[in-house]
This record gives sequence, C-alpha cells and structure tokens, in this order.
Amino acid sequence: LTLIGTGVVLVILYGTTVAKVVVHDYEFGLLYRNGRLRTACGAGAHRFFRFRSEMKVLDKRRTTITVSGQELLSADNVGLKVSVAAIYEITDPEKAVHTVADYRESLYVSLQWAARSEVSGAIIDDVLSRRQALGECLLERVTPDATAMGIKLHTVDIKDVMFPGELKKIFAEVVKAQKEAQASLERARGETAALRSLANAAKMLEANPNLLKLRTLQTVSGFAATPGNTIVLGASNDILPVASS
Repeated sequence: LTLIGTGVVLVILYGTTVAKVVVHDYEFGLLYRNGRLRTACGAGAHRFFRFRSEMKVLDKRRTTITVSGQELLSADNVGLKVSVAAIYEITDPEKAVHTVADYRESLYVSLQWAARSEVSGAIIDDVLSRRQALGECLLERVTPDATAMGIKLHTVDIKDVMFPGELKKIFAEVVKAQKEAQASLERARGETAALRSLANAAKMLEANPNLLKLRTLQTVSGFAATPGNTIVLGASNDILPVASS
C-alpha cells in the first residue's frame, strides 16, 4: 500500500510539475526558461517543468487578415467604405513575439493606416478603376513594417468598395450611359461598313455592267428553284437576241 501510495503521489506530482506541449509540422515552438528564450522547438512532443519554463506556439501557415468597413474620404471629398484583405505568414517567430506585443494587431493597424493614406490621396474614379494598383501600393507600403515583425506579406488587395445609396444610383446611371454610347458607336460602325460595301458594289457595277446581269440571273435561278413562284422579268435587248427582219 505504501508503494502504491508513493506511486500515486509521484504521478500527481509529475502531472502538476511537468508540462507536455505538442508542436505540429505547421507550427513554431519557442521554449522560455526563467523568462529567457532557450531554444526554438521543431515538430514533436516537448516536456518541461511548469514553474520554470513555458512554450509559445505560433502558426507558420499562410493566414488571411481583413480590415473591413473602413470609412474613408477620397481626395475629391467622396465618403466611402473600403475593405482590405491581406495574406501573410510568419517567417521569424522570434521577431513576431519580441518586436511587438501583438503582431496580428500591429499588422492590422499598419494596413488600416496605409489604406487611409492611399485612398485619401486618390479621387473616386481612381479608387474604382485602379483597385489592383492600389493593392500593390498597399503591399509596398506595409511590407517594411511587416518585415520588421518577422512577417512576410504575400498579397494585399482592395476587397470591397461601398458607397452611399445616392452615389450608387449615380454610378449606375454613368455605367448605363457608357454602355448606351458604346452600343450607338457599334451601330454607327455597322452602318458605315454597310454603306462602304454598297459604295464599293456600285463602283464595281459601274465599271462592269455585266455583273448586274449575272446577279439578276442568279436571283431568278434562286426563285425558280421554289415551286409556285411566278416571275415577271423585263429583259433588255442585251440579254435576249433581237430577231432580224
């Protein structure tokens, strides 16, 4: 009984004093002892004394962060809401933990301020037409801050651009007018092409009168192929032979 009791006490003591942390292949492990970083731990199970050591585990997979619904004012004083999405990954876990108190919150704020700066310096038409270019500008602007935190930014994109209801209606009318103008231009081009073809045909007929006769005969042949058609054709002396007296 004494041995059993001693074993139980040892098991309880081990469970309360020794910690076990499993680090997966997609994670970083940082082991601290007495408040100091001792080593970076790879994948596997790691045990350490609770009262002396602790381990921080960070995810090293690519992660998405979204800055949503930022109320901004463009250079031409148009109010809008912009959402920004970024994909990042931790490349230096020691920097990510030691440089800032919360690397994700710091990255969020950097993206937020960069979006405010870029959008406030552009007119509303540029924001709409250059969304991809604005995302590239945000990536270039935020990359130094991210690198200092041990983070690699892969992409930054303008996810959504939202306007007040009145502006939506105005932009819809502008788009409608543009489409109608494009349709009118295409119709005008088609009519011009048709007129050009007619003019070329008239020149050909003027230079070669026999072409008109051949075209007439082709038309007659087409109608004659369908039963029940009656064709009245006035033939000139050029087509029918003239009887001699």
